[in-house]
Amino acid sequence: MLKFSPDNNIQPARGKLLLAEPFMEDPYFRRSVVLLCEHNEEGSFGFVLNNYVDVEIDRIMDEIPPFETRISIGGPVKNSNLYYIHCLGDEIPESIEVAPGIFVGGDFAVLKSLLQRGEVDFDQLRFFVGYSGWSAHQLEEEMERKSWFVADADPNLVMDVSEDDLWGAIIRTLGKNFEHLAQLPRDPNLN
Repeated sequence: MLKFSPDNNIQPARGKLLLAEPFMEDPYFRRSVVLLCEHNEEGSFGFVLNNYVDVEIDRIMDEIPPFETRISIGGPVKNSNLYYIHCLGDEIPESIEVAPGIFVGGDFAVLKSLLQRGEVDFDQLRFFVGYSGWSAHQLEEEMERKSWFVADADPNLVMDVSEDDLWGAIIRTLGKNFEHLAQLPRDPNLN
């Protein structure tokens, strides 16, 4: 028998991915994949990886040269701010490693300088408008309601803005009990 909420024993933590249950209706999180950048007793925050907006980075932020990438709506919190993750590590001082080889933030002036000199490849940097946040114990409550599955973060998938079905690709990595979820329609009323 197929289960729409198969058992998922991976616990949320910094550097893990949250995958929305297949029929979540929240427009920010429908079929979303969220990279958790922090998860502790005070709450959690991360970025939706697969909710793209059709705008160029140089239209959002002054002094950034055109950069071939897709920008994501990271979530509903502080959506007037621009955030970024990268694979540049120590090249950007003050950045914080959130998963093996994936860093958040850092000295923005250094990043701008690297971009202006053309020293950043498209697969090393991702931008987000806003972020996703949960207050203390909120994510745990949502996990108890089976609103989220948790997966390990593969840096190649996290940084890949060309994958149009990131949610389905990562759901499939959770094993045979999850594969059928990737085939479900977005709208359960469709047959």
